[in-house]
Amino acid sequence: MTSKAVVKAFYESDLANDASVVERFFHKDCKLHWTNNQGIILLEYNDIIAFFEGTRQSYNHLRFGFTHFIEAESFVTTRHTLYGTTIENPNIETMIAHFSTIWEVKDNKLYRGYEISQHADESDEKGMESYKEINI
Repeated sequence: MTSKAVVKAFYESDLANDASVVERFFHKDCKLHWTNNQGIILLEYNDIIAFFEGTRQSYNHLRFGFTHFIEAESFVTTRHTLYGTTIENPNIETMIAHFSTIWEVKDNKLYRGYEISQHADESDEKGMESYKEINI
């Protein structure tokens, strides 16, 4: 499986409901360096398990809209928007955040991630226009 296929399969999996996602897609020695509104967070395998447990408690469905999906050897870079429906409001999909992520794939699993996210602000016309352009 190519690195791009591994990353694509991860994003296409049922992240909001499938408890096996971390085991299937993340390397046991993985590290995700995530920069968000709280600063820089380092998530290792067990932290990622806990993160997705919380995700499953809050969301019925998650989907990703990609503007970029680029592969270079074992590295895959994505730029995307995350959308979700919450357990409290299952009929309304909300735009959650914009992400840019560089994944390193090792042994057909997500090994290293370098991610930056920003809360999605639908009132920011320039920002929203930027995420409408698809370059896949």
